[in-house]
Amino acid sequence: MDDLEGHESLADGLEGEPAEVESSGAVAGDPFSDDPTYRAAVVDLLGALAYGELTAFSRLAADADMAPNQPAKAALARVAVAEFHHYEALTGRLAEMGVDPDAAMEPFIAPIDGFHDRTRPTGWLEGLVKAYVGDGIATDFYREISAYVDPWTQTLVRSVLQDVGQAEFAVKAIREAIEADPSVAGRLALWGRRLVGEALSQSQRVAVERDDLASLLVGGTNRPGADLAEMGRMFTRLTDEHIRRMGRLGLNA
Repeated sequence: MDDLEGHESLADGLEGEPAEVESSGAVAGDPFSDDPTYRAAVVDLLGALAYGELTAFSRLAADADMAPNQPAKAALARVAVAEFHHYEALTGRLAEMGVDPDAAMEPFIAPIDGFHDRTRPTGWLEGLVKAYVGDGIATDFYREISAYVDPWTQTLVRSVLQDVGQAEFAVKAIREAIEADPSVAGRLALWGRRLVGEALSQSQRVAVERDDLASLLVGGTNRPGADLAEMGRMFTRLTDEHIRRMGRLGLNA
C-alpha cells in the first residue's frame, strides 16, 4: 500500500504557475478566453471529475467502516483522504477560472448518484471490487478524454486520476479472500460484469448528453477530435483494460 501520509493538494505540484483570472472569469493566457465552447467543455470535465472524487471519498470512508480489521480500515481511510485532496485540486482550478465549483458539479450529481444507487455493494468484498473495477472504468474514460485538452488541464486531470493505493490494496485483499474461500470468486466475477456494463453505459450517457463535454471528443474549428473509428477503438480499450483488471483480481471477466 502506498504511503499517503502528508499528501498535499495535487494542484500545488503541477508544472507552471496558475494563470491569473481576469474580471470576465476567463483565465489570462489560456485558450478559454477566445473559445467559449472549449471553456465550457473544460468546466464540464473538471466538474464531473470533482463530483466523482467527492463521491469516491465518501464511499471509501463508508467502505472503511466495513473493513474486517483495523489495518484495512486505516488503509482505506488513507485512500479516502487522498481522493478528497483530488476533489480540492479540481475545485481549486475551477475557482481560479472564475467558476462556481458547485454549479460546475451540479449537472453530474444525478447521473453519478444514479450509477452508485444501481451498483450499491452488499458487503466488504463487493465494495473493493467496485472501487477497483467500477472506478477504474471511469478513470480510463476521463483519461481518454484528457488527450484532447490543453496541456495545463491535461496535467491536472491525469494527476487526479493517478492511483492512490486502492489498486494494490484491492488486489491483495480480494486474492486473499478467494484463496481462503474459492466460492466467492464466481459471485464477485458476476458483480464485476455488472459493474462494467453500468459504468460503460454511464460514460456513454455523460458523453452524449453534455454537448460541451462531447465537443472535446469530436473536436472543434481549431482542435482535433476523434472520428467514429477512434471512438470505437476507445471503448474497445476501456473494455480491454477492464478485462486486465479483473484478471489481476483473479476473476473471469
